[in-house]
Amino acid sequence: MKRVTGIGGIFFKSKDPKKLTEWYQKHLGLETNPYGATFEWYENSGDTKKAQTQWTPFSETTKYFEPSTKEFMINYRVENLDALVEELKKEGVTILDGIETYDYGKFVHILDAEGNKIELWEPID
Repeated sequence: MKRVTGIGGIFFKSKDPKKLTEWYQKHLGLETNPYGATFEWYENSGDTKKAQTQWTPFSETTKYFEPSTKEFMINYRVENLDALVEELKKEGVTILDGIETYDYGKFVHILDAEGNKIELWEPID
């Protein structure tokens, strides 16, 4: 069974997310949106199926990364999130919440071996 298929997003804390996003837009040319920036790419070489990776600065006071105390959180793209969560439970991985479904995909949060919060995302393409 495939597990992680790519990086779905990079999220990190910032003193001023709006100002930082504007800096990246001005100086590094990121095409920004209210959520940061979205990078589009293709699943496989020669493929027509687009995928995306999200880049988002969060407020330094966000609670979204808890219980991790780190300044960042990585979102990994996965296939078949339901089956993966069942396997992770069997392997003793800490699952922080239930799978939530939105119009752009399914999400769940887990902890890695060092207590870093990780977001798993099965996109709806």
